[in-house]
Amino acid sequence: MLAYRAGTPIRAGQFLADVARAGAALGSGGNVLNVCTDRYRFAVGLAAALATAKVSLLPSTRTPEVIAHLRGFAPDAVCLTDEDGCDVDLPLVRFPDAPPAAPGEPAAIPDEADFTARVPRIEAGQRAAWVFTSGSTGTPVPHEKTFGRLLECMWVEAQRLDLVPGVSHTIVATVPPQHMYGFEASVLLPLASGNALTAERPFYPADICAVLAAAPRPRVLVTTPIHLRALLAADLAIPATDLIVSATAPLSGQLASEVEQRCGTRLLEIYGTTETGSIAVRRTTQTPEWLLWPAVTLEPRGGETWARGGHVEQPTHLCDVIEVTGRDRFLLHGRVADLVNIAGKRSSLAYLNHQLNAIPGVLDGAFFHCDAAAADAAVSRVGACAVAPGLDAAAITMELRRRIDPVFLPRPLLLVASLPRTSTGKLPQEALRSLAAAPPKPPTAA
Repeated sequence: MLAYRAGTPIRAGQFLADVARAGAALGSGGNVLNVCTDRYRFAVGLAAALATAKVSLLPSTRTPEVIAHLRGFAPDAVCLTDEDGCDVDLPLVRFPDAPPAAPGEPAAIPDEADFTARVPRIEAGQRAAWVFTSGSTGTPVPHEKTFGRLLECMWVEAQRLDLVPGVSHTIVATVPPQHMYGFEASVLLPLASGNALTAERPFYPADICAVLAAAPRPRVLVTTPIHLRALLAADLAIPATDLIVSATAPLSGQLASEVEQRCGTRLLEIYGTTETGSIAVRRTTQTPEWLLWPAVTLEPRGGETWARGGHVEQPTHLCDVIEVTGRDRFLLHGRVADLVNIAGKRSSLAYLNHQLNAIPGVLDGAFFHCDAAAADAAVSRVGACAVAPGLDAAAITMELRRRIDPVFLPRPLLLVASLPRTSTGKLPQEALRSLAAAPPKPPTAA
């Protein structure tokens, strides 16, 4: 089975028919911005672009500024969408659903053997996608992804996750397919390894449980730390899940242990970047070390770490503080931009965030550099935002004094209803600074 929607199977023959229909709708241009929210339709659009020698554009966001940049980068780009009222300022192509069956007639079932004979053949060196990072200036920076290298990465990932051939797992994902992690783990991985994807993208805990319950076992949940925290806090009956995969931010050992105990399963973390794709895995409850993909190596250079080899298209600088502990292993100490140096004392935002979120009553919280230029330099102060119904700023500050050096106490400490997380649970520093700069509203900071 290739995919499921609401527990209903979608076979390979139907997929190939949908790919042919979508490929005809995309026109003659060479680039496609695929914003389909339905994961199956996104996968169809991706395959249709590959089959017609088009390149998928995967920006980190779809703000007007980013779309304007894409128009300059790829003037022939069209936007494939399944949304009503899509506001992307590009020529829109509505996802072409299969025509309905005539009244009284059953829906046509494609002949599997006929379509199997017409499976598109894609060259390994064909450019499959441009993925974009924001860059130091905020201008999207393109990175090429070829079809063969993407598959090579996914074959290794399937082995590392023990998604063995012959046993089809159903992969449920809370992350969008347009994000590199979601693109790989929820779309490419099932397509490349003989597992099945699910069309839905559940976000809230009840929705995650409902989609899991409808998905045939064995099933895998591809998610993020913020979704896992919300799922545990909701105190729902979580359907049996055979594997949980997390990425976008490192998990604490405490949260990883709680997830495994509550769900009765293994939890594996994936490490990667937009530029490199996935390159390492660990089981957090058993080791702090990350295990690299076999052909990927890390090379320290002048205080920086570079990844190269295997599916990594070119030597790539990693923006993380990494300690190489062996040829295929390393420890992750946080992002370079997370380093905090105040009055000669050093810490990291990751450590400070861990202490803030460990306070009973704090549902979500994050520190930030008050100065946008402070990363990797001496800073005057840090601030923090916290979601903590029932607590006030004084109580949180008192608890932080027990946990961290006073020089790292947040000034300001803002109590907010929610944090401005992205769809993958990430928290841009600028978004937190904007909260701090906004006019105060009750409850306010100390």
